[in-house]
Amino acid sequence: MEFFTTAWWSALAAIILIDLVLAGDNAIVIALAARNLPSTLKKRAIVWGTVGAIVVRAAMTVGVVWLLRVPGLMLAGGIGLLWIAYKLLAEPSEDKDHGVPATSFWGAMKTIVIADALMGVDNVLGVAGAAHGDFILVIIGLVVSVPIVVFGSTVVLKLVERFPLIIHAGAAVLAWTAARMIIHEPMLDEIFDEAALRWLTYAAAIAGVLAAGHWAATRVSHRPSINA
Repeated sequence: MEFFTTAWWSALAAIILIDLVLAGDNAIVIALAARNLPSTLKKRAIVWGTVGAIVVRAAMTVGVVWLLRVPGLMLAGGIGLLWIAYKLLAEPSEDKDHGVPATSFWGAMKTIVIADALMGVDNVLGVAGAAHGDFILVIIGLVVSVPIVVFGSTVVLKLVERFPLIIHAGAAVLAWTAARMIIHEPMLDEIFDEAALRWLTYAAAIAGVLAAGHWAATRVSHRPSINA
């Protein structure tokens, strides 16, 4: 594709739109994973979590042709993302006995990178498709996604600190994303041919994650202290 032609600009606009739409999920998981860290580490977690996520996504983009041939990839990614959404709810915001954050910096990094690798499948496929094989456009798409995710994560984190209920909303968004990945698994096309079953899957994923996360968090909060 020739540079700065109408087709080139159209492809770039499509890539930026894809990043704007799909980067929201990444911003949410980064903010939720970093919410338990001390204030001095939150910004570092957002920046390095984004960098790690972009590196993973770049590697996935390079291997997108191979990824397209992996059967069950979307299904596995969706199931993995459901687990991460559950864990983000199940972990208490802080250790009630000691008053210190319950999540380590490297623990947050692991959650961020793994979650982005799982969620990044649809982003990578979308960007690669919009780029029509133009590697320069793919790189531009990755660069554009960095400030979107960093800014979005910062905003979500501030909202979470003021309105803890957003944690549940964020987990619901991740569950929705997971259900979307499962529904779009090519191996399951025949199963999800009916619209009613697709909506039932969305509802079951969201309700299941919220219920399981609430149950686990309640168990942790009522667990007796070792020092009691």
